[in-house]
Amino acid sequence: MEETLTNTFLTWGIPVLILAAGVLIGWLFKRIIHFRLKNLTQKTRWRGDDIALKAVESQILPWIALAALYVAFKSLEIVEPFNTYIARFIQIAVILSITFAVKNLLVGALDEWSKKQGRGFPSTKIFTNLIKIVIITIGILIVLESLNISITPMLTALGIGGLAISLALKDTLSDLFSGLHILLSKKVQPGDFVEIDGGTRGYITNISWRNTTMLERTNNVISIPNSRISAAIVKNYDIEDASFSVRIPIGVSYSSDLEHVEKITHEVALAVQKEITGAVEGFDPIVRFFEFGDSSINLKVYFQAKQYGDHHALKHEFIKRLHGRYEAEGIVIPFPIRTIIHENSSNEL
Repeated sequence: MEETLTNTFLTWGIPVLILAAGVLIGWLFKRIIHFRLKNLTQKTRWRGDDIALKAVESQILPWIALAALYVAFKSLEIVEPFNTYIARFIQIAVILSITFAVKNLLVGALDEWSKKQGRGFPSTKIFTNLIKIVIITIGILIVLESLNISITPMLTALGIGGLAISLALKDTLSDLFSGLHILLSKKVQPGDFVEIDGGTRGYITNISWRNTTMLERTNNVISIPNSRISAAIVKNYDIEDASFSVRIPIGVSYSSDLEHVEKITHEVALAVQKEITGAVEGFDPIVRFFEFGDSSINLKVYFQAKQYGDHHALKHEFIKRLHGRYEAEGIVIPFPIRTIIHENSSNEL
């Protein structure tokens, strides 16, 4: 009787103790070592260690449990085919566990990368879903290969199916990758005021995976396919410096004192630049004569606005003030003058 109990204990007791020890080690690792590793990674500036630890933390206990199960299984004498079934179960569980860890690692890395792209980068949900599908598919194919199931027909079917889907969704995929190109190159970003070839102008409000949304100054919303934005010639008023140069042409009479005209014009321009909201503070307006016109000497005044749209108030106020100041100073803004010579010849009868 005692010999039977001893044999039973040696047969089943040791494997059970090994499994119990594995569970205990896993619990201690989770409570002590994992906790300290998590605190350590939070203190470092590099985000890679946080992403890696977060990717594998859900798989730590399964890995320890599978290791304990493998050791316990090796200590048992199990007849065929049950030992083969258990070995394959452990193998499949390890492969799937590693697959989920890799999936979590890549998804975490993609999310972290998207945060570093700055403003305007939309949700990475579509790419995270693609990563999940691809990694899990690869894991399942590896599992089937480990079970001696041929995956060649499946790969062929996936290739043909992928080609058919890509042809059917050609325009959608073109907009998808064009949107990614726009975001990575930062050709345009939400908040930028842009003008595309054809004359369409407005503020970029959103860049999705299919369309770019533009808000005109008249509050009309325009949705433009990403492929068109990617291929278009785009004038971006805000990509480096949002300030906008404002140029106002003026003409004065040929009888004017040009030194006096320059002095008065600069005084008015400087006052407008300092006082009007939307003007760049500290910028000194520039006055330049540039042309002998048909009926006037022409000059230009250059201002600096903070961004496109602010120049309207600058022009409005400057023209009003300059017109009044010119009248007070006796500076004439001439009307166009044309001399017409009419020849009338009469025939004597």
